[in-house]
Amino acid sequence: MSKIKKGDEIIVITGKDKGRRGNVSRVLDGALVVEGINVAKRHTKGNPQAGVAGGIVEKEMPIDISNVALFNSKTGKADRVGFKFVGEGADRKKVRIFKSSKELVD
Repeated sequence: MSKIKKGDEIIVITGKDKGRRGNVSRVLDGALVVEGINVAKRHTKGNPQAGVAGGIVEKEMPIDISNVALFNSKTGKADRVGFKFVGEGADRKKVRIFKSSKELVD
């Protein structure tokens, strides 16, 4: 089970986008693609046969998972994530919790 999943709201804790918040759009191996964060400009050549226009395209690049933290909306700050087992026997589930308040993430 991953500590950060698709759709989670994160905050960047280091790098050029430090302090910015966004939602995770894709989870890669050890990296995340976040909407509006770590945007690079790519110069593309047009292809008239395929109907693709050329020019400068902004593309969201992956950011390392160690450079982000899950955003806790109750405290308004970044928070670390831990795991906890809830339930008994066959109904036992592994859930994510915030380390500071021990509240469930989901």
